[in-house]
Amino acid sequence: MFQFEKISNELLRRIECPGTEKHYKVTLCNGLPKFTPEVLKDNSSRFSVMIETFLPIAERIKKMEVFKDDVWVITFPKCGTTWTQEMVWLLNNEMNFERARKLSLEERFPFVELTGALSLIGGDSVSDIVRLPKPRHIKSHLPVMLLPDQIWTVKPKIIYVSRNTKDAATSFYHHYCNIVGYDGPKEHFYEAFLSDNLIYAPFSEHVLDYWKLRNEDNVLFITYEQMKRNLRQVILTVSSFLEKSYNDQEIDALVGHLSVDSMRANKSCNMDALVEWARNTNYSDARKKNDSNEFRFIRSGKVGSYRDEMNQEYVTRFDDYERKMTIGYSFDFNF
Repeated sequence: MFQFEKISNELLRRIECPGTEKHYKVTLCNGLPKFTPEVLKDNSSRFSVMIETFLPIAERIKKMEVFKDDVWVITFPKCGTTWTQEMVWLLNNEMNFERARKLSLEERFPFVELTGALSLIGGDSVSDIVRLPKPRHIKSHLPVMLLPDQIWTVKPKIIYVSRNTKDAATSFYHHYCNIVGYDGPKEHFYEAFLSDNLIYAPFSEHVLDYWKLRNEDNVLFITYEQMKRNLRQVILTVSSFLEKSYNDQEIDALVGHLSVDSMRANKSCNMDALVEWARNTNYSDARKKNDSNEFRFIRSGKVGSYRDEMNQEYVTRFDDYERKMTIGYSFDFNF
């Protein structure tokens, strides 16, 4: 079903590190399943870049049983995933803030391909999903071509979140440094991103395939920028999509709970344990000794944070990347 082709080039070699190494081009040999929505049947050849630890779980995910009452939150990495997960879980669980505080987000909303996306993490993230009590809440960064086949027949609810390319790349760079163990310059990371030499690449096809699905009854497409501009309205939209209804006081409480400061202070979803694991596992000896980094998994939470770090040359190149990927589409990252 899948073809795995090991890839190695200068751009990849410069960003490979303990958390992501041995990259492969993953191709779906016979294309998307015949029961995939017509909007995706464009005769294009789809591939995704993944790492070696994904290979043993690719078929298991593809054949995984899916249930109608599953809720999937899917994003390209660092596009508002944690923020959206917490919102969705609370909306779908009668605003049970007490239970949300007792159980970590990883327990409530596990990451299906985790063991195939982060080297050295251990465990079996696919089995963790299979064992989840229903209704299941599932996080993923997978492109449409790597999702379970039953997604297209069972049609669980899918919420996809996109983010403008420059902020996504900048946030992903910090993730690579502080979770994956990357010690190189951001320019090398940007080059890998722009040339589709990065785990989960290509970014353009990842976003656009889910954009094409936006009119499917079981798919909701939202953006990080919408959430920042009017979180309350997005909450109402997601609540309606989940077929839930809450009063103004309950919505106000959720808006406050989802503020950046509140999320950073929330031990159930601020991923402090993952950050500490990364420091002990993925950092070089020199970095372990000298690191005085105050990195938080929930970082700036701003739109346009790239302006503090990206020079004009890369701003122009990322703008060109966005322009090329959206030619012929009504899609705009900042709508």
